[in-house]
Amino acid sequence: MSLGTPVYGRGRPRWRARVLAALATVTLLYAVIAAALWWGQERLLFRPAPLPTDFKFRLGADVHESWLDVPGARLNALHLKLPQPGGVVFFLHGNGGNLSSWFVNVDWYRRQNLDLYMIDYRGYGKSTGRIDSEAQLHADVRAAWDHVAPAYAGKRRIVYGRSLGTALAAKLAADVQPDMTVLVSPFSGMLDLAHEQFPLLPRPLLAAVLRYPLQTAEDVARLRGPLWLAHGERDTLITPVHSERLLAVAPAHSGATLLRLPLAAHGDVHQFSDYLDGLAAALRSTPSTASTASTAR
Repeated sequence: MSLGTPVYGRGRPRWRARVLAALATVTLLYAVIAAALWWGQERLLFRPAPLPTDFKFRLGADVHESWLDVPGARLNALHLKLPQPGGVVFFLHGNGGNLSSWFVNVDWYRRQNLDLYMIDYRGYGKSTGRIDSEAQLHADVRAAWDHVAPAYAGKRRIVYGRSLGTALAAKLAADVQPDMTVLVSPFSGMLDLAHEQFPLLPRPLLAAVLRYPLQTAEDVARLRGPLWLAHGERDTLITPVHSERLLAVAPAHSGATLLRLPLAAHGDVHQFSDYLDGLAAALRSTPSTASTASTAR
């Protein structure tokens, strides 16, 4: 071989090895993250605050504590019962706290002449058990609805969801078609929210590991009754674009509306008078399905 002949490609094997090593490292990192997301979803999504079994709620004589037996657990519930209510708000709360922090604005519901019913999910407050799957969550919510809703036949039945509870409320509302659905600080789906929280992870990878897809938008598209949305414009946890997506997919006949609250963030929406006044007006304008059917005849 001539000493003057250049030798090409001598560095290629080393370059290729480095590329393959880098790809292997990235693949391993993605695998570790995916495994952590798969096994740790309950810890990421649910932040229950337990209460001692002897904890006393002091909210007035018309607020009653009750229990609901579901497979493998007992759910604790609070129920505001008025003498002659015009209906009930079936309220599904967010991913933290418990009934002691969520069962608020009770006097406001009294002024609207509406009962209020709220459960603590498994592991929250005094409820027993633990959340194991999305199907289990939906089943518990449906069991609670089936327990309380028949008592309000012929009256207004409103399904209300807040934050995490908006996905549960949308699914329930799509299945039972209440007189009105209220979603406050909602998200369009857990995949959308997860991709915002973990933007460096490929969307297909997130879709593959999500065991709680909570596809709010798909359920909103199935609603037949009125939909009322509210979102704080300072919400950085779930940005207002999620409400805008839901507004876009809501059926035209639902008359969906979105109240934007310029000064509200994520956890303080209920403290703003614009929110309370807007919700009160929406509730007053919503007749029960039974009265609507009677008028149509």
